[in-house]
Amino acid sequence: MIRVLLFIACVALAAFGLGWIADQPGDVAITFRGQQYDTSPLIALAGVAAVAFLFAVVFAMAGYLLRLPARLRANRRARRQTKGFDALTRGMIAASAGDLRNARRASADAAKHLGDQPLTMLLDAQTSLLAGDRAATEQTFSRMADHPETRVLGLRGLHVEARQRGDAAAAHEYAEAAHRIAPLPWAGQAVLEHHSAQQNWTRALQAVETNLAQKTIDKPTANRQRAVLKTALALALAPGQAEEALKLASEAVSLAPDLVPASTFVGRALGRRGDLRKAARLLEGAWRLGPHPDIAAVYLDIRPGDSSTDRLKRAQTLARLAPKDVESCLAVARAAIAAREFAVARESMEPLIAATPDNRPTARTCMAMAELEEAEKGPSGAVREWLARASRAPRDKAWVADGVVSDVWAPFSPVSGKLDAWIWQTPPERLTNAWEPLRDPVFAAFPEETIATTISLPPAGAHQALADLDPVNPEPLNLKGAVQTPEARSGLATRLKEAAFPMATAPDDPGPARS
Repeated sequence: MIRVLLFIACVALAAFGLGWIADQPGDVAITFRGQQYDTSPLIALAGVAAVAFLFAVVFAMAGYLLRLPARLRANRRARRQTKGFDALTRGMIAASAGDLRNARRASADAAKHLGDQPLTMLLDAQTSLLAGDRAATEQTFSRMADHPETRVLGLRGLHVEARQRGDAAAAHEYAEAAHRIAPLPWAGQAVLEHHSAQQNWTRALQAVETNLAQKTIDKPTANRQRAVLKTALALALAPGQAEEALKLASEAVSLAPDLVPASTFVGRALGRRGDLRKAARLLEGAWRLGPHPDIAAVYLDIRPGDSSTDRLKRAQTLARLAPKDVESCLAVARAAIAAREFAVARESMEPLIAATPDNRPTARTCMAMAELEEAEKGPSGAVREWLARASRAPRDKAWVADGVVSDVWAPFSPVSGKLDAWIWQTPPERLTNAWEPLRDPVFAAFPEETIATTISLPPAGAHQALADLDPVNPEPLNLKGAVQTPEARSGLATRLKEAAFPMATAPDDPGPARS
């Protein structure tokens, strides 16, 4: 409404002005080439306006003609860009859908219309990956790494390709180059995992500090990674630098109180120094956070020379801290067997047998029952029955990482290289063979004595002997801590090898009723 009023006001003002000029007396005289022309002011004003309009039209046409070639080139570029972006859209959709033929066609069209644009190179790389052409993929990522806009993306692609072909040095070089450009979470994690895989724990700790300073990880994550790395460094330094190792492990416990390897390392070291009260307090706190057989093993042996009765009392102390827990029951049962308190052992084992679904106790429970039967009644059919049941029993909890199950904790996964990948949990019923840590590069820098004294290992030959009992389920079982004394370990391993009997029932086997 305001615009209409303004327009009307302007028209009225122009009409008033023209009327005023027309009412003015006098003439306008124009002399051109000696000839004088007289006219009214209104006609003279109209002539000036017409000449000005003519000049404006001429100049506009001249400008249009001069800019016409540039306009045509711009229109051609716009059409090419439109076709190129359409090809990019089709190519991305085709590559995501796994349509290699259309992806290649769209990639060629995009390269034709757009050239080496970032998205064009990305589509080219995706198409090469879809086709399985690793050489072409690396070549494309190398071109991307040469462009400032796509340098980080190219370095990440080269990093992934280097890891795919197993070139750890090249993958680390690309990750470090990307990390210098920008604080990227993937690059910082890759640098950390590389130093961990190389067992360069000091450099790995520096990488954690850098990642925290650049805010690619939060403080709780940094504290957990520090604890894992300090524990690994303590295990490596234990044989020659015991004090430094204890200091590092103590720092790890303060950063992550639930980290079992750190707690057991500190508890054992403090026990050897004679600081039994502090060691017991630390181990009891770790047991409250999460009962674990390694903690029980260290706690029961914290004071050398203790009698079997003293060890039983310690086990009962742990049981009071975590009543009805599986590890509490097993710790009390084993200590009671060693103290020849068979009634206490049976009472402790009863919940583990009665509460299991389908009356299928775990392998460690079956092994403990076999040891109990033999210790109380000697070699009998009940012993062989429990050994046979152990070969088919459900798995106990173990350290699991990326589908690998192990009795021994490690700082990182031997499969993916991820730091702090091992989780104490019940593994699936079907897994690959148990990982042998003493033969794995993860523990190459650790002496066997350090590993054997830090984390107890299963009896030699028990895995294979039990696997022989069941040809349908040939997988080795987790029997860590099945026997405590060296004599019992040797005797049980021998009996296990003899337990693969061909008959369905042994002559003196009384059957399940006696168990």
